[in-house]
Amino acid sequence: MVTEEEWSGEVARSARFRLISPIIALGAFALIFVPCMMAGQAVASGIYADLVAVGILMALMLPLAFVLVVLGERNQRRTDEKVRNLNAELSSAVADADRLNIELSEAMSDADRQAEIRDAQVQRQRFESRLANALDMAEGEPEVIEVIERSFATVLPEAPAELLLADNSHAHLHRMAAVGPEGQPPSCGVDSPDRCPAARRAQIQVFADSDHLDACPKLRNRPEGRLSALCVPVSIMGRTVGVIHATGEAGAKVEDDRVDDLATLAKLAGARIGLLRVMAETQLQASTDTLTGLLNRRSFSERVHAIPAHLYPVAMAMADLDHFKVLNDTYGHETGDRALRLFTRVLRDSLRTSDVASRYGGEEFAIAFPDCSAIDAARALNTVRTQLDAAITVGGLPKFTVSFGVTECEPGEELAAILRRADDALLQAKREGRDRVVLHDAKGEPAAAPSGGREGVIPLLEGDFQPVD
Repeated sequence: MVTEEEWSGEVARSARFRLISPIIALGAFALIFVPCMMAGQAVASGIYADLVAVGILMALMLPLAFVLVVLGERNQRRTDEKVRNLNAELSSAVADADRLNIELSEAMSDADRQAEIRDAQVQRQRFESRLANALDMAEGEPEVIEVIERSFATVLPEAPAELLLADNSHAHLHRMAAVGPEGQPPSCGVDSPDRCPAARRAQIQVFADSDHLDACPKLRNRPEGRLSALCVPVSIMGRTVGVIHATGEAGAKVEDDRVDDLATLAKLAGARIGLLRVMAETQLQASTDTLTGLLNRRSFSERVHAIPAHLYPVAMAMADLDHFKVLNDTYGHETGDRALRLFTRVLRDSLRTSDVASRYGGEEFAIAFPDCSAIDAARALNTVRTQLDAAITVGGLPKFTVSFGVTECEPGEELAAILRRADDALLQAKREGRDRVVLHDAKGEPAAAPSGGREGVIPLLEGDFQPVD
């Protein structure tokens, strides 16, 4: 490697040699000129003396000139070598600089790509965090569906999208959420999870063109013509039960980030819906009787206490299946369970949706009738007795009857006191022969029967009460 000091020294030596060479030549010429003239005159005379002097001068000067030329060439070669080395080093430096520029450009490009990847990851993480927060705040499936529709508008603002979920039988898909730029959803024609490629394979499916050989058959022959589609399976509790379906123009490519966002939406939404369903099922199991599906005693008490004051008076009834122990002992507990379920079904079919029914224990039931008088409640329960007799005949069960005790309560009364009055009326119905409705007033006394009926028993009047489905 030629240093700056070496190059400066070489330049200085070349300059000195170019300066000294003429001086040496002139000095040597001056020194030998006179002796050469004298030697020529000593040897010859006239013009021959001059020729001899010139010959002697040339003989002496030629070696000196040769030496000076050789030294000059050697110095020039050394300088040229330095120049070549310097040029080589400069070329190498330029090549290194070019290589460094290329590496720097590649490094900057890679840094830009990494920055884009990080930005995309940050965007996905932010979307996932906000989506998780929104779903966590959703208290029921309708609110979850609303979050999903808003997410569609964020992830695919220009594309129609929909969420299809299976029903409880897992045999049919239903559209639960749908958005579209023009208000029109994609309207996927798949009607069952087993017929959806994405749901069946539990994998994201991308169809670039509905006319392609391997496109989903349900994409063909749609009113909008050729199109592309993206299908993301939705799993709940480890089972694929739905799909997110979005469409676009034929050949349109969905960015990987958008696909990842939809996959995140499917994962988090499926998990939230699954959790809500488990919580609802757990709450239902905790608040209902497993055999009949009616409210249990604790839930019945909570529901009665939650009845608002403007729905009073509230009629309260206690019911008991007559001779139920004999039915169990004679026909077995399975028949007894069937009898309880049959009575429950008749009770539900006969009462209003606002009425509150519960299995209070064994074969005993408690029923609350908001915004209803005790007389109207008694008439409704007579309807239950009549319909129960017909249902027993159709169901092929042994004949059994039900006795009812009814009373009326006002706001502020203790539920235990109200139920005691209704239970006293029920015991009177048992004493009087069962299979009847007995009414007690707010003081616990038998109420006067309407004209034409026996005391404490309300006869069934056709048209007095219409059951609500």
